[in-house]
Amino acid sequence: MPLPSKIQCLSCLLLVGGLSLIAFSNNPAAEDVPISKLSQNVGAPTLKFLYCYSCGYRRMFDQYATLISQKYPHILVDGANYDPPGLNMFISRAIGALKMVVIFCILGGVNIFQYINQPAPSWWSWCTENKVYACAMLFFLGNLIEGQLVQSGAFEITLNDVPVWSKLETGRIPQPAELFQIIDNHMQFTDSTIELNGFAK
Repeated sequence: MPLPSKIQCLSCLLLVGGLSLIAFSNNPAAEDVPISKLSQNVGAPTLKFLYCYSCGYRRMFDQYATLISQKYPHILVDGANYDPPGLNMFISRAIGALKMVVIFCILGGVNIFQYINQPAPSWWSWCTENKVYACAMLFFLGNLIEGQLVQSGAFEITLNDVPVWSKLETGRIPQPAELFQIIDNHMQFTDSTIELNGFAK
């Protein structure tokens, strides 16, 4: 089997780099988050949720956003994925990029061990002989590891940038009645020009 030329290798690397950038920019956690209306309504109270997307808390956020918009139509509700601090996010993205490179090498028949002057191990030979199965297994295994690294369990709530609830500290998500009470208490100490006509105290 002839060795790939330098131009082919460079083209492969550029393609993998482009696919990795697309994968990072098309993060489902970022796509599903509604766009904040804060820029359109400067001065309106804003309730922001930072939740763990990989924990399945997106549905919980949607339910709270609906309840709050019905009870407090003057409050803007914003949401985003909670990025865990430390190296977890960096390692997760590195694993994602490495996963794409290895999958591309398997599909393209590129023997990466030739470039480091090492004999190809038996598992690599198996991967090149069973490309579809190996790539699918690598893809799902990589996604599983990435999901575990970014799984924070967070459901953090701030009102006008003031923390009002933290699941990381309390260990649980607030009941709707608890959150309504927190909002009511907080709004009593804010600007008196905000009207709360018709809302429960």
